[in-house]
Amino acid sequence: MRIAVEGCMHGDLDSVYATLLHLQEVEKTKIDLLICCGDFQAVRNEKDLESLNVPLKFRSMNSFWKYYSGEKAAPFPTIFIGGNHEASNYLWELYYGGWAAPQIYFLGFAGVVKFGNVRIGGLSGIYKAHHYYSGHYEKLPYNEQDIRSIYHVREYDVHKLMQVEEPIDVFLSHDWPLGITDCGNVQNLLHRKPFFEQEIREGTLGNRAAAELMAKLKPSYWFSAHLHCKFAALVKHGDSGRVTKFLALDKCLPGRNFLQIFEVESETGPYEFNYDEEWLAITRKFNPLFPLTKMRVNFSDAKLGIQECRQFVRNKLQMRGSKPFDFVQTAPCHNPSQSVTRDFHSGHYRNPQTESFLHLLELQYFLDHSTDFGKLPQSPGSFSSKGSFDYSSEDIPIDDVDDVDDADEQNEIDDAET
Repeated sequence: MRIAVEGCMHGDLDSVYATLLHLQEVEKTKIDLLICCGDFQAVRNEKDLESLNVPLKFRSMNSFWKYYSGEKAAPFPTIFIGGNHEASNYLWELYYGGWAAPQIYFLGFAGVVKFGNVRIGGLSGIYKAHHYYSGHYEKLPYNEQDIRSIYHVREYDVHKLMQVEEPIDVFLSHDWPLGITDCGNVQNLLHRKPFFEQEIREGTLGNRAAAELMAKLKPSYWFSAHLHCKFAALVKHGDSGRVTKFLALDKCLPGRNFLQIFEVESETGPYEFNYDEEWLAITRKFNPLFPLTKMRVNFSDAKLGIQECRQFVRNKLQMRGSKPFDFVQTAPCHNPSQSVTRDFHSGHYRNPQTESFLHLLELQYFLDHSTDFGKLPQSPGSFSSKGSFDYSSEDIPIDDVDDVDDADEQNEIDDAET
């Protein structure tokens, strides 16, 4: 299986797909899957832009809406995780994962799926210690704090991933695992990005939770983005004999290292996405603890046994099959011929994919922060719409720090980061 990996998408699907199509033609090869490591920016309409944490001058529709509307079709199956520049309102309705557009699959805030027999796991967002132990307390419409905190990694999602026991082939995180620079050519990195030196020296460059996940899961490959540069590392996991090949990639710009093709052993295609049985069992076990406040989760309150959950999931998938539920549009799509002053729904959309997923697992729907926890989710047929360069302080700006050359732009970046 030939897989293309891309760093930060920043909504420029047209350019990435065009590059890959050209590569296929020139090299007379076939790409089976595209992976994106975050900042995908699945912006469907002008309302989604309000949930996108970027400076105003970078708020644009870009090209995802064309694939959401059906005007264009993704030429390759595509899977992505969330970064720190996302339309968080849309990704929240697909918290458990699902089709963001036809052929374009969001892995969820945390998740594991299969593509063919290749097992892909991922963690969306970036690590910030002051929000790590909080629940998912943010509610629509997001305020100025929520629009940033919602994409900060939570212990709840990491804990679920830490329960995975079966081998992971590919894992994705947006920011780099903490300490990964110790396993690669750090001098070459500092030659290109000298402003990383202080954080590397202090041991603060990267995602602590991602480092813990790498040590536990020991995947064959790990891909990241976020820092807008290419960096490779080889992580040896003690005496286990297992090795993780790590690669971080740049954002999509001409002349930048934003794309890499690699091959992984797999069964013969054609390949499709399928739910992962172990991950669904973990989801069923821990969903009753879904945290909707700033309080830390007490994981000992999980009452369901994992083997019981595993058998339940196995029976369900045997009856229904393991393909993800079909894509459904849940919000109006951008129309360049119409005014941007349209009256968009400002609350939470109940995505039919999410409702069907929870109905399959017989789990309650918590994403609209409902207090009526005594009912199972509605069946799919009853769907209706409801509702300075201080990296340690906040998030990497949408544009490159290298390219900042005037005080006004620096102030704009600082405003976006704090």
